[in-house]
Amino acid sequence: MELELEQTQVNGYEAVLDTTVCQEETMEMIVPDACPDILRIVDTEGWVELTSREAMEGRAELSGSVKAVVLYLPDGEEGMRRLEVSIPFVCAADSPQLNSRCKVTAVPRVESAETRSLNPRKVLVRVSLAAEVQGYAPLEETVYTGISAGEEACIEQLCETCRTYGVVCVQEKPFNFSDDVTLSSSKPQAVELLKQRLSIVCSESKVIGNKLIFKGTANLQIFYRGEDNGLCDSVFELPFSQIMEVSAAGEEADCTLEILPTVVRCTLESGGEGRTIHVNLDLLAQAVLREERSFCLLTDLYSTAYEAETEVRTLKLEHLADQGVKTPAIREVLELPCLADNVLDAYCAIGRVAQSREGDRLTLETDVHVTVLYRSDAGEIDSASRRFQVPCTLELPAGCTCICRCRCPEAVFATPASGGVEIRLPVEFCYLAVRREETSGVCNVRIDTECPRNHDSQPSIVLRMVSRGERLWDIAKCYGTTAADIRRANALEEDGQPDGQLLLIPRKRV
Repeated sequence: MELELEQTQVNGYEAVLDTTVCQEETMEMIVPDACPDILRIVDTEGWVELTSREAMEGRAELSGSVKAVVLYLPDGEEGMRRLEVSIPFVCAADSPQLNSRCKVTAVPRVESAETRSLNPRKVLVRVSLAAEVQGYAPLEETVYTGISAGEEACIEQLCETCRTYGVVCVQEKPFNFSDDVTLSSSKPQAVELLKQRLSIVCSESKVIGNKLIFKGTANLQIFYRGEDNGLCDSVFELPFSQIMEVSAAGEEADCTLEILPTVVRCTLESGGEGRTIHVNLDLLAQAVLREERSFCLLTDLYSTAYEAETEVRTLKLEHLADQGVKTPAIREVLELPCLADNVLDAYCAIGRVAQSREGDRLTLETDVHVTVLYRSDAGEIDSASRRFQVPCTLELPAGCTCICRCRCPEAVFATPASGGVEIRLPVEFCYLAVRREETSGVCNVRIDTECPRNHDSQPSIVLRMVSRGERLWDIAKCYGTTAADIRRANALEEDGQPDGQLLLIPRKRV
């Protein structure tokens, strides 16, 4: 006879993909007729505007465009000029566990960008793109918690509390920011916008009820050509606050929130005084919420009256091993072929994160590609770049899996120094480490009511020495009695552990 088991559902998401996809894109571009010829290319900076993410059978696919701004010095004219190119891309990551029910998060970025002049009216733009891609499959686990009607069959059952830490919600929200910003009166008026740089910082996120409330700042730096044809810049802080509907997450859930641009548009007001800039940002917030959940699991059972057969299955559990932020810093001199009179701009791009392990020490390492735009002591504007390796060491036991994201929380500090430009830059390593283990639970039980257990062949009294760590449950199961009967026969406390004691094991009377 099969016994009916009580059950509960443990739902969430299982991470089935965590990778970085890298590829290179190139495009040739003709200089528009309204723009002067190229004398010398000074700088190329790019950003990614993500259009779509899609989970399909066996793969995740991303598409969008890389926007790159090329700054150059014109032939026969004063002041910097710009070219903007939009390079479409499609990239994919494979995983056999992906399907259309999965959810995909992605953080694409430009690792480096460069432009080569083919002739004064034609350029070749090359960008290296990296996209961190994660895939989450719905997890619907049935857990058996006990038997409600086991008295007639004299069933003894062992139920234990299990805990697991995992993803309970994956959600996203697109939102828009549109505003006019004004250049300070202490700044020169703008003749032409050259490029913009956007960094988004989420300063707070909290789950209240079924809503995730988050706020932060979009830091926008705009570079423009002033009335005197000089290169000028201005920084604006654009605060935002949003509410996202989430489900299945408690108010103590840990939230990983990534906010990335899908459209960045900055335009100078036409017919104005060159001080008002229209800003339009389309942003996408991606939230992954994790929390610890506990549930009761039926781990073992037997009958004192009948022979019983049980089937077990393995459950995979995850536990939070460590999480936090470490911020090593770069302090280096970027060498230049000439003396720098002053620094006009400095920025960086973060590369992929590599992991290596030696015993219980896990080393995370990323590339930081730093570019400096400067004016030499001879008055020439030029740029230089260099890659820096940034390591970060964690003490994590072997067997832990670590997820890490890197970012630069501050603008690059750059100042002329002996031999070049001194660079200072903090790099944040935001990491989360989990430890996996397996446990077994009963999933089916059969008893043979036509084959009762024969207690008459057992001695009426057994003396048994308890080994260290041995459970009363295992002793009772071995002799076909109950832990409660053993406690009563030996006057043991309910939570006592009789290591090394000689116990009286009474025969079960049916």
